[in-house]
Amino acid sequence: MAGHIQDRWFRTETGADGKARRVKTERYGTGMRYRARYVGPDGSEKSKSFPDGQKRLAEKWLTNIASDMSRGQYIDPRAARITFKTYAEKWLGSHTADMSSQVVIEQRLRIHAFPVLGTRPLDSFRPEHIRRLVSVLEANPAVSGAYARNIYGDVRAVLSAAVDDGLLPRNPCSARSVRPPSVERRRVVPWLPGQVQAVRAALPERYRAMVDSGAGCGLRQGEIVGLAEDAIDFEGGILRVVRQVKLIRGKAVFAPPKGNKERNVPLPSSVADALRTHRDAFKPVEITLPWRKPDGPKVSARLLFTNTAGGIVWRSNFNIQEWKPALAAAGLIPAPGSDGKYESAREHGMHALRHFYASVLLDAGENVKAVSQYLGHSDPSLTLRVYAHLMPDSSTRTRQALNKALSG
Repeated sequence: MAGHIQDRWFRTETGADGKARRVKTERYGTGMRYRARYVGPDGSEKSKSFPDGQKRLAEKWLTNIASDMSRGQYIDPRAARITFKTYAEKWLGSHTADMSSQVVIEQRLRIHAFPVLGTRPLDSFRPEHIRRLVSVLEANPAVSGAYARNIYGDVRAVLSAAVDDGLLPRNPCSARSVRPPSVERRRVVPWLPGQVQAVRAALPERYRAMVDSGAGCGLRQGEIVGLAEDAIDFEGGILRVVRQVKLIRGKAVFAPPKGNKERNVPLPSSVADALRTHRDAFKPVEITLPWRKPDGPKVSARLLFTNTAGGIVWRSNFNIQEWKPALAAAGLIPAPGSDGKYESAREHGMHALRHFYASVLLDAGENVKAVSQYLGHSDPSLTLRVYAHLMPDSSTRTRQALNKALSG
């Protein structure tokens, strides 16, 4: 057994006859009687107190401490008393993700996880606490299944780091009884060509080629906003996706495309013509922004798409003032209400142009690996999960191939 147990109700004294005897202390009969003490791996003394009648429990506690030390599973009781909120904030400060990801994770934890788990000490975590978090998230109508999964993933990452730091013996999210929030898989319903053209026609002229860039090259909204003159190779028929515009705490920055995946996308002649026409009507403007984070080094690019004041196209302003009115004019969403506001239309955001792009390529028989590369997905399996139902049915081709082979 590591350490020793101090009986604080008695002390040993040497009598006049030279023999040791037990003498009651001033604490006799009050407070915790036994204090189990040991020296931790860091060289400092640790202790825990037990009431009268629980000396065997104190001995067992010390035995378990010694066993944990020998197995390399020792956890400092004082350090493990740190709350989830305090540890999560510390973890965020040293997180290796880019700054914009840190902002998003901090917001998800602050709004949804801290109210449920924030004050709980790390050493008190049990699977039941994670099950309760999942239950709270699934009961919130404002939290989608996919968003709830992200929140759960953030909590799991924080607790995994706590395990690595020796503050938890195991991650409660790994328990069999814990399941991530359920996600309702909604099939992507791509726009029809006529709907793409209707939205394009309803936009002000200076923004119409943004539709061509999204529907004809599969660019994300931030990549369209960050599209610069030097990214277009008209002669080679290539569009280079090398940057995007992101907002971090309300400040615009240039950043690499999502996942730091630069890519070359085939440039259809129709899109090239639209970009030429746009460039002639609205000259590119040199915009200087920080790189990656608000205090990052300044970089400049001659952007193809700017607002009426010659500045960057702010996503929130564009979506409210230009995009939603165009959707309503195209019949994709209702007209605004009496308050002048439009209904939420997440499925008809600019990402719908990427869905259209992917659906056209897959329907034409383009292979999934190529489509994944053009979209900038992390791997083809992601493309399959989102768009597999849009791939043409192979049963007809199968019958024709077998009929041809067998008839010979």
